[in-house]
Amino acid sequence: MAEKAKNHWWILIILALAQFMVVLDTSVVNVALPAVQRAFHMSQADLQWIITAYTLTFGGFLLFGGRAADLFGRRRMFMIGIALFGIASLLDGLSQSGGMLIGLRAAQGLAAALMSPAALSIVLVTYKEGHERNVALSVWGAVASGGAAAGVLLGGVITEYWGWRWNFFVNVPIAIGVLYAAWRLLPAHESEETHTDLDLLGAASITAAMILLVYGLVEAPSHGWTADSTLGYLGGAIALLIFFIANELRAEHPLISFSIFKIRNITGANLTMMPIVAGMFSTFFFASLYVQNILGYSPVRTGLSFLVIPVCIAISATQVPRLIKKTGYKPILMVAPLVVAVGLFMLAHVPLQGSYVHNLLPGFALLGLGMGATFVPITIAATSGVSGRESGLASGLLNTSQQIGGALGLAILAGVSTSSALHFAKGVTDPTSLTAAQAALHGYHAAFYVASGFMVGAALIATIVLQQKGKVGVAQEDAAIAPVHVG
Repeated sequence: MAEKAKNHWWILIILALAQFMVVLDTSVVNVALPAVQRAFHMSQADLQWIITAYTLTFGGFLLFGGRAADLFGRRRMFMIGIALFGIASLLDGLSQSGGMLIGLRAAQGLAAALMSPAALSIVLVTYKEGHERNVALSVWGAVASGGAAAGVLLGGVITEYWGWRWNFFVNVPIAIGVLYAAWRLLPAHESEETHTDLDLLGAASITAAMILLVYGLVEAPSHGWTADSTLGYLGGAIALLIFFIANELRAEHPLISFSIFKIRNITGANLTMMPIVAGMFSTFFFASLYVQNILGYSPVRTGLSFLVIPVCIAISATQVPRLIKKTGYKPILMVAPLVVAVGLFMLAHVPLQGSYVHNLLPGFALLGLGMGATFVPITIAATSGVSGRESGLASGLLNTSQQIGGALGLAILAGVSTSSALHFAKGVTDPTSLTAAQAALHGYHAAFYVASGFMVGAALIATIVLQQKGKVGVAQEDAAIAPVHVG
């Protein structure tokens, strides 16, 4: 039993390391963006796509990856995803143009979509429901929320001392190590389904819908919200989404069985996740630009300035399982996003000549405390009461909400920031007195305000939609809904 428990924790370390690498790549590049922009002479609009291409394909293919894990085996899909992720990272670092880097980042996101839901699915079937799983998911949640913040620190160090390409090269030895450890330690898993029919039409349509939606939101500020191109992109996204729903309802083996949403807390957790990530991860994009472009910090100093966030995440995430045992997860999800909202509201007031201690540190600390307390209970809520054969689907749904929330959030906030900066510049009576930094800062303020509103919305969704069934635990709630079989 002791050896089994030891192996269980080694398995968690392997899976958490893989997830850390995946989440890290949503933010590690942020600090390197100015260096990449100079290297390839990219515009601000094109630069955003280095982040968005990754999160978009990641989010777009997660349902595909999660269902593939259920059908073809969790370990197999995890190892395939790790191998492809390492190869894509190597090619990212060898990119010779901005367009090439954007395309390879999309391939890297696809690899992550195969790996991440399989990893979370393995966690769900390895640890029994109740406190043991809650502790494991607390580690998972801390990694998911802390990876983005740690990415800013690591990205700063790597960019300044090794060069921006090493932000991608560093993934290669990690992927090789994880692949070897997974081969040695992860238990083999065969499909629990009686078929291996994967809904490729559904996967293609939902992915295309997300791409058109985000692209339309990204281009709207420059082309106009009522421009034919904008309306075409958004209209195409809606049409593909309707097609996807119709296809899923009539398909014999759909990519996603909508009956899974009969478990109310799964629906509530995924709805809560999207605005949280939309406001949270996009913040690192604007905060990194503010610290480097406005305050003039070096990449390393930028990374060090964000260190307080993962430290605060670790503090709150390690305490959350005990709190969940006493109160359940709903009260935490009603309050924690509001803590993040206050931190974002404080960042919306950073001045042109800001001080780290007075203007950034308090907001960063609140962000970390709120983030650590948010991701653990939301992961538990989104994965409770799901049968083993659909654990990959539940994992894919949660990760999809996270990545689509991040992609849409960045698109929306980038649009808000750009529009606000342009509007501010037009309103200045003496254009010669306006600096580019003043206009950019006004745009950052607007983005932080909207991000804060996303957090308030998430707290409202958690309050209205999530159900609380007893103070102790998810174990009680799981027992109450475990008999529900979906699909």
